[in-house]
Amino acid sequence: MKSSQSGPGNILDRIVEKKREEIEFSKLEIPLLKLEQSEFFTRECFSLRDFILNPARTGIIAEFKRKSPSKGIINDKLSVQEVTNGYAAAGASALSVLTDESFFGGNNRDLIAARKANTIPLLRKDFMLDEFQVIEAKALGADIILLIASILNPNEIKNLAKLAKSLGMNVLLEVHNLDELNRSLCEDLDAVGVNNRNLGDFSVSIQHSFDLVDHIPSEFLKISESGISDPKKIADLKRAGFHGFLIGENFMKEVDPGKAMKEFVAQI
Repeated sequence: MKSSQSGPGNILDRIVEKKREEIEFSKLEIPLLKLEQSEFFTRECFSLRDFILNPARTGIIAEFKRKSPSKGIINDKLSVQEVTNGYAAAGASALSVLTDESFFGGNNRDLIAARKANTIPLLRKDFMLDEFQVIEAKALGADIILLIASILNPNEIKNLAKLAKSLGMNVLLEVHNLDELNRSLCEDLDAVGVNNRNLGDFSVSIQHSFDLVDHIPSEFLKISESGISDPKKIADLKRAGFHGFLIGENFMKEVDPGKAMKEFVAQI
């Protein structure tokens, strides 16, 4: 997704460029052996499928996000512990925590804090480009990694997914259109997410989910991501075939995200 414009159209290119620099720095700073000796590296990961399909839960992957390139500061007043605890209490099936610092105001410490505070699946939400990040995600306590089709080629997706599965992790593939979906599917995925937000210009349309749902093979969990602000849309998406729903900004923009999620769930 290249753009010659100086506006938001090339934000993904800038994020990826910056991320590659950060990965190389991290590789120099942190030996793999140190990651493999971390307290979480040998823990058994929670099953995303079990939690998403548990009828006692909501199917919602609730996200902790301080800011975004498109909206700026969303909510930087609350700790990751209180927000994620609130989400879990409101019935979240999983938690998503941003670890990108430069563009989203997150960090690896947030993931560790969320892991220590919760006993449901945890998604490391970041721009995964390198095997180092997968091993790092396991060391930080993540149960799930995100692979974004628009920044990875099919071989990279296959290799990163295979590594994650070898570590006992769950893999969520994120796509934006049918071309990305068709070229990116592989056997080591657990779930396919349709991002309703275009990462090129940040426009949002839930129609993306409805357009792609029937093209996602039935062996994968189907997740609709971003732009879900109306509880009634959850029922429509479920009827269409979605199992899970990634929601962040809608809750994070409120003073009490956990309470906001509880009120949202009550209307589903």
